[in-house]
Amino acid sequence: MNKQELITTLESLGMRPGRGLGQNFLLDSNLLDWIVRKSGAAAGEKVLEVGPGFGALTERLINTGVELTAIEFDHRIAGYLRNKFAQYPNFKLIEADACKVIYRDIFPEGVKFRAIANLPYAISSVFIARMLECLNPPQSMFFMLQKEMGERLAATPGTKAYGALSVRTQLFYEVTVEKIVPPQVFCPPPEVDSALVSFRLRKNPLCDMDTADIVSWLVKMLFNQRRKQMGKVLGTIIGKEQAAAAMADAGFPLEVRPDKLTVADFVTLTRAVMPYLGERE
Repeated sequence: MNKQELITTLESLGMRPGRGLGQNFLLDSNLLDWIVRKSGAAAGEKVLEVGPGFGALTERLINTGVELTAIEFDHRIAGYLRNKFAQYPNFKLIEADACKVIYRDIFPEGVKFRAIANLPYAISSVFIARMLECLNPPQSMFFMLQKEMGERLAATPGTKAYGALSVRTQLFYEVTVEKIVPPQVFCPPPEVDSALVSFRLRKNPLCDMDTADIVSWLVKMLFNQRRKQMGKVLGTIIGKEQAAAAMADAGFPLEVRPDKLTVADFVTLTRAVMPYLGERE
């Protein structure tokens, strides 16, 4: 589908390209082919696509032989997709808000799947958070995101982009920015650069889900005051003496700031802090 075909299709559905759609449609054929190759999708695998739009990526994924489940919120686009891919037995469409879907009903425990999508930018952070909370998370994810979001997810300690979201994501996934994408390959073009980002599930997670929940809470508290010494911030959470003891047990000086700790360091710190935690808000 080229730009004119997209505009014609939108008009036939009573839609106009613009920010109100909450999505930018990817039209570059070479880039779409590259996404499918780089994502690793293979025949027989189960794949989740969110925000399929008018099916440019969808069609390529279906043709690899994967069992594709697509989630589309807009009922007009959903109707278009049902008609376009009606003859494909390996295509399933769910008309719903991807941030509210119960994914264990689609991919029960023990069922492996990948998530591949040109994610609507408005829902990217919430949707990725949902994936991180899954008891049966995707084996891999490959998303088009805003460049800033991609850099935050893949950021390393000591960088400006490194924060609570980086830690939460990297607890379970190895994250890599694979390619920076200019606005011109979309219709309508976004105002910022985009990034294709890969997420590979760690073979050996850094912690279990219960500990990850506490890590996520703790790093959010610490990064909310990222310029302050961690000992002082932690002292306001669990008490000054307890903070000193926990930091010592974890092997970190009170003066260290959160952007200097690795993801594994935060797991170590969390385990040292846990004996001093009461009920969390």
